[in-house]
Amino acid sequence: MYSQQDLRNLLPQVIDVARQAGQVIMGIYESDFKVKNKSDNTPVTCADLAANDLIVEKLAQIDSAIPILSEESLSIPYEQRSQWETYWLVDPLDGTRAFIDKTDEFSVNIALIHQNYPILGVIFSPVKKCSFYACKGNGAFYLDDDNQAKSIQVREKCQQKIIVAGTEKSAQSHILQGFLCNLEKKFNSYEIKFMGSSLKSCMVAEGIADVYARLGPTSEWDTAAAQCIVEEAGGLITDTKMQKLRYNTKDSLLNPDFFVFGDHSIAWNQFL
Repeated sequence: MYSQQDLRNLLPQVIDVARQAGQVIMGIYESDFKVKNKSDNTPVTCADLAANDLIVEKLAQIDSAIPILSEESLSIPYEQRSQWETYWLVDPLDGTRAFIDKTDEFSVNIALIHQNYPILGVIFSPVKKCSFYACKGNGAFYLDDDNQAKSIQVREKCQQKIIVAGTEKSAQSHILQGFLCNLEKKFNSYEIKFMGSSLKSCMVAEGIADVYARLGPTSEWDTAAAQCIVEEAGGLITDTKMQKLRYNTKDSLLNPDFFVFGDHSIAWNQFL
């Protein structure tokens, strides 16, 4: 098990890896790239693959004994990965559709998982050149392009007007519309702040938004880095039974529906 000091020492290396991957992504973003569909009909670009190759190589250089599970690497049977106590969980380009649509709202996500929970997380925005990062017991931080870091915290108490992080597509779903309608009954009004990829969870971690409800399919690499950051900022990411998300506990790598929030006093599932 990594000590808090070990994790603090590890963070700058992981941030650097995420930045390098971001540079690779931006080189392709500004070019005429092609899009393919994977077997599950989700899109993939050469930026996803190039960033993945760089991250896998660099993480192996940091510690070759830690296995790596990435969205763009070969699938690893649960029988094998269930034996892992500690491993890297990577989404080399979170928000591929945002990348394709040129919305700028995509990120590089790298998490270190220990005993089914994230203990280190880095999310890097290649366009804004900023990072969100955290490790267990050390707080959460925002790092700008000038290497100036500041501590971030969630909004621990919701106000009368609640701020919801989301995407324009998810805001059109009937399930989320019902959730928002029930929120409005309690809080009088709400405002949706639109954002892509794991940056929505970072909005909660920063205290810009009160809650992000993801009521649709995601995978474990979509949430792991964000979960560490949100928790260290004082918030939580839970399933709809209000239990913290856990990782690598089953054959499937799909997440349940989940909430990201700062105010622990609210049972967010009451609004479903």
